[in-house]
Amino acid sequence: MSRTEEVELTNMCMICDGRGNVLVQDKKNHPTWHGWNFPGGHVEMGEYVTPSVIREMREETGLTIQAPRLCGIKEFHKTKEGKRYIVFLYIAEKFSGELKSSNEGEIFWYPLCKLSSSDKLIDGFGEMLQVFTNDYISEIYYDRQGDDLKTVYC
Repeated sequence: MSRTEEVELTNMCMICDGRGNVLVQDKKNHPTWHGWNFPGGHVEMGEYVTPSVIREMREETGLTIQAPRLCGIKEFHKTKEGKRYIVFLYIAEKFSGELKSSNEGEIFWYPLCKLSSSDKLIDGFGEMLQVFTNDYISEIYYDRQGDDLKTVYC
């Protein structure tokens, strides 16, 4: 049995402004994923994970984040494509630059305390938000049990 598999690596970052707000992206230009989430993107071939999140934040928000902290991961299997999908989740509280939206979607500051109750979140983002906000949860994945898909927090 092979010990290797195809993996798609991505990142996402919760940028905090120090006043209780987080940077939210209203993703509109993705073919299947629409709504609010945090900005993020793919780790490019040969790129390291932390530099990838710094690059993605600059591209999607105009901000250069400093000292991003890895707070957890989300993973699932794309069974139709036969690969694993891993999202490295970061928090950044230091940044510089001027805020600007990209072709990925409009970005704006939003109170963190109200985010989980919004009806505009992308599917599954409310569950993933717990990894960003709970120090006792560092991973979320989905476990298929028959026809049901169960969310598991670790």
